Amino acid sequence: RAITSNPCTCIVLLIRLKFNPALLLQKGYPMATHTIVTIVGSLRKESFSLKVANALARLAPASLKLDVTTLESVSFFNQDLEGAPPADWLAFREKLQKSNGVLFVTPEYNRSIPGVLKNAIDVGSRPYGKSSFLGKPIGIVGNAPGALGGVNAVKHLQNILPGIAGPILGQPEIYLNGVGDAFDDKGQLTKEAVQKVLQQYIDAFSAFIEKQNG
Repeated sequence: RAITSNPCTCIVLLIRLKFNPALLLQKGYPMATHTIVTIVGSLRKESFSLKVANALARLAPASLKLDVTTLESVSFFNQDLEGAPPADWLAFREKLQKSNGVLFVTPEYNRSIPGVLKNAIDVGSRPYGKSSFLGKPIGIVGNAPGALGGVNAVKHLQNILPGIAGPILGQPEIYLNGVGDAFDDKGQLTKEAVQKVLQQYIDAFSAFIEKQNG
């Protein structure tokens, strides 16, 4: 079923929950804390993607620790440097390798993902055959102030990541639109409909992470 924030927007959340972390707690199973590298696909200081990522970190259940990661420190990929990789490449790769999963939060630029995000994927996926994303469960959150919610960026990530990353959460998919008025001047989420959708998504993602890391 599709869940929308209001009848006039295109926030899409197709949800099929089979694994519920709360049920595990009720049955007495201990819950591990899983670290999720949460990659923000925009460099803008006040970007909606950063605000969405921070909101998800606050809404995440205790079993998830979202490490919100911006990309201004990841230098351009250049294959000439692979013999002696820059320190920032090594640090980014190590962060990915130590994580239990990766969550992309991205806007859409010109019907695709931002260049800074593609560069980070290139850095993280090298050297050939040793991708730091390999085996890591993946979540993707598209967002936009407009009507389409970054759907093209999400679809491009779904095309790019197979082969260099782990399984991608297929249900739910989230294209978060109408985020232009979702936050106050301190970056706090104030739009109830958006909060509801994000809560549903992070709960489903948490269940997915538990399953993949079980």
